Amino acid sequence: MKRFMRVGLPTLVGLIATVLVSASAASSAAAASKASGKLVIDNESGATWTCQFNPFNPAVSLTSFGFIYEPLEYVDILAKSASSQTTPWLASSSKWSNGFRTLTFTMRPDVKWSDGTPLTAADVAYTFNAMKGDKAIDLNALWTADGGPLTSVAASGSTVTFKFKSASQPYFYYVADQTPIVPMHIWSKLSQSKLHSYTDASPVGSGPYKVSSCAGQNIKYLANTKYWQSKPGHVVPAVEEVDYPSFLSNTSANLELSSGQAQWGGQYVPNIQSFYVNRDKAANHYWFPPVLNVSLVPNLTNPLLKQLAVRKALSLAIDRTKVSQLGESGYQQAANQTGVILPTYSAWLDTSLPKVSYNTSAAEKVLEAAGFKKGSNGIFAKGGQPLKFTIQTISGYSDWDASLQIITQELKQAGIAVTVEDENSGPYTTNLQGGKFQLAYAGSGGPAPSPGPSPYYELRGLLYSGDIGSTNYARYDSKSTDALFNQYPGDNTAQQHQVVDKIEQVMDTQFPLIPVTEGVDWFQYNSVEFSGWPTAADPYAQPSPYQSPDMGVVLTHLQPK
Repeated sequence: MKRFMRVGLPTLVGLIATVLVSASAASSAAAASKASGKLVIDNESGATWTCQFNPFNPAVSLTSFGFIYEPLEYVDILAKSASSQTTPWLASSSKWSNGFRTLTFTMRPDVKWSDGTPLTAADVAYTFNAMKGDKAIDLNALWTADGGPLTSVAASGSTVTFKFKSASQPYFYYVADQTPIVPMHIWSKLSQSKLHSYTDASPVGSGPYKVSSCAGQNIKYLANTKYWQSKPGHVVPAVEEVDYPSFLSNTSANLELSSGQAQWGGQYVPNIQSFYVNRDKAANHYWFPPVLNVSLVPNLTNPLLKQLAVRKALSLAIDRTKVSQLGESGYQQAANQTGVILPTYSAWLDTSLPKVSYNTSAAEKVLEAAGFKKGSNGIFAKGGQPLKFTIQTISGYSDWDASLQIITQELKQAGIAVTVEDENSGPYTTNLQGGKFQLAYAGSGGPAPSPGPSPYYELRGLLYSGDIGSTNYARYDSKSTDALFNQYPGDNTAQQHQVVDKIEQVMDTQFPLIPVTEGVDWFQYNSVEFSGWPTAADPYAQPSPYQSPDMGVVLTHLQPK
């Protein structure tokens, strides 16, 4: 990942210049100074657009954080080496001190909001301090009284200083990469306790694009001509217009992608080689790096699902390999109960833990030992309560629908009855955050904790009690597990591995959620009109159009041909 430098574009002053410029060079410079072309994103969203752009609302952040709002620094979790992971963004540099308890960012001097107002260190301090007034926007539990790491954030001149309770090096990712910076001159005028409900219909950001128009069927972005970043040879962003149509099913989205009407895809495509690649082998490409878990999430406030035996039976009853092969066409590999994604984080897997394998008979024995009895209908029950549940999923995700058909059949064989409920992505997210569900299918392609440089980050998002309602949808609340997450920060790699091993043991014995497949970054791209796409050979960003803030990083790399 190359670090970006501010480079001024050449200007001709009158007819006299100190350097002679040829006609062809002048023509190239003129072309490079203006964005051009239109890029169409093809990502099955599961709902029409609401035209809200609050970057702290997980239901709409995929259309705002990256396009419009930006982080302090960008962390590439797919980078091939630790030294290439971090790139300064709104901040020009950062530095730890005081034993990783103080983190100071130096802001770039020439960044402006899209309305022309300078972006300063005060905007950064406001953004983080606003999270104390509205806990719903503290998505990574940075200020949570029960173990949250931050104690203060203050601006002074061009610097912002973060102070933590203890050594907090891993929180750099949350602070630098996972928090969108918003303009104080606009947001400070809002109700500070209700920032999470702000619609932000006309967003003012620092990012490469501005919203030109929005309707339920399409968002049209235009290049931000006041954008702070530039590169030698071309303006940034180089693509003038980005269209983001909404699709309610993979079928319609895939047809548009395969026909060449869209250049950037982010969804499951069955038989992708014949349906997409073979239509134009020179132009159509895909890359599916595994990054997080797609899981069956139990609501642990449910009196049945809060019982360990029920959750263990759910895990034993699912043939993950079958779901991978038939539901996901083999593109997403079978997950393991530890939650560690392979091969991305293979160095973190505790191979000494017993492997939880598909075993219907074992699932039934676990339930019987817990006092459940199978009725004449083949369903287990105890105390008059049958093991009957609904599974909420996102409407139109054809791979999830196929996977859940298999899961439904397998659970029925183990004496557990489930019914699948399809929801549009907005209500689905609201239900998960509000605890209005029994079981949910969640992960890649739907609301999920962002992966990070190690398994700690996704697992913390899934299990940390400070994240309940934001990304800890299962509502898992364990003081001992929280203590493990709080022991991870620091600069001791061996200790961090020991902590992750213990968290894997929690996953493997307590079954707070049931990983089914390893969620990938769905990514298809057409190289005819645009160059600069991320690839396995050059993984400068997570490639999916729904990954925040990575999609903004990709858009700063793309160039019209």
